Amino acid sequence: MGFEALPERLAQVRAELARRAPQPVTIVAVTKGFGTDAIRAAMDAGIADIGENRVQEAVQKQDALEELTGVRWHLIGHLQRNKARVVAGRFDLVHSLDSLELAQELDRRSTTPQRVLLQVNVAREAQKSGCAPEDAPMLARQVAALEHLRLEGLMTLAPLTDDEDVQRRTFRGLRVLRDSIKEEEGVWLPTLSMGMSDDYASAVLEGATVIRLGTALFGPRETP
Repeated sequence: MGFEALPERLAQVRAELARRAPQPVTIVAVTKGFGTDAIRAAMDAGIADIGENRVQEAVQKQDALEELTGVRWHLIGHLQRNKARVVAGRFDLVHSLDSLELAQELDRRSTTPQRVLLQVNVAREAQKSGCAPEDAPMLARQVAALEHLRLEGLMTLAPLTDDEDVQRRTFRGLRVLRDSIKEEEGVWLPTLSMGMSDDYASAVLEGATVIRLGTALFGPRETP
């Protein structure tokens, strides 16, 4: 599968960001379901932040690209406690911390500072991971106190809908929650990871500093 259209698609995304986002926004290229050629194409296009959903798939790609320097690996999918030992030290940023038990296990397995985000289920969707919004302030304080973890912000997923009002309401909820945690708990959380291919334009309007793009950059994934 070729990625000849990637530079043009990336230029379109960056033009949209320039139009909508006053804040700097990091683009994470989500390569789940694509081969290592997608990662090389992203790097050639100037994207060094690579996101993977599944730990096993990510590790296989990391091993296959061991000689490729400058990649910043992001784990954006759900993380189970029994995979914490594999994740520790392999990812620049883990987006999907959602419980104190997982945080403690990752802290125990890490020997160097591990950057993390707290995933919050703002829309309260039963099928999605993330802590409840009302639990986030205490959890943020607890995670921030762990020795080997560096809590840098929050992450959320919006409902799968074309309704921009619903999208923006979800993303606004995360931003407001972040601001209240800063004020009430004294935890500084500069990163807001929110927005994917179908809704990143709404996310950046509500303050996203990280967006996670797959099909917007690489096109649709091929069905096996």
